[in-house]
Amino acid sequence: MHIRFDVPADPAYPGRVAAALSSAQLRRYVVIGAVLVTVGAVGLLVSRGLGWGDQTLPVWLAMLVGGLLAMLYWPWLRLRARRRSSGYAVEGGYDITEDNIMMRSGAESGGIAWDGVTQVRSTPEFWIVYVGRMPATVIPRLLMSAEDAETLRAYLADRGLLRS
Repeated sequence: MHIRFDVPADPAYPGRVAAALSSAQLRRYVVIGAVLVTVGAVGLLVSRGLGWGDQTLPVWLAMLVGGLLAMLYWPWLRLRARRRSSGYAVEGGYDITEDNIMMRSGAESGGIAWDGVTQVRSTPEFWIVYVGRMPATVIPRLLMSAEDAETLRAYLADRGLLRS
């Protein structure tokens, strides 16, 4: 297997990459926020029904507000990542073999050996490559030819790395 493709200097591309990488890590904040909002709302209703409203109101309101803020943290960081990374648009490329993923962006290059990859998660636009528990890079499926994308998908599935 040898897949090679270029990445054009699109100002929107770095923002999409940053959003994909951050969303992989930050989804838990939405779940934590939803739990806090639910517990705060239930606690508020129960305490009002039992007549404890004045004593416990600050606790339940803090849970509600904290939960809402936790739920808004993920979209805020995604928006911030898109805005901050839009100035990083440079031409680059990928060179993917059975041994590693080599990436170049402008004058810099780096690589990841497949032996260090623990999983690859699929999104509509990217494959997110994990080293350990952290997302390390993305492979843009939309910039590859259909044949190359299918070859890589089969390779990832054969190695047991691909998660949807």
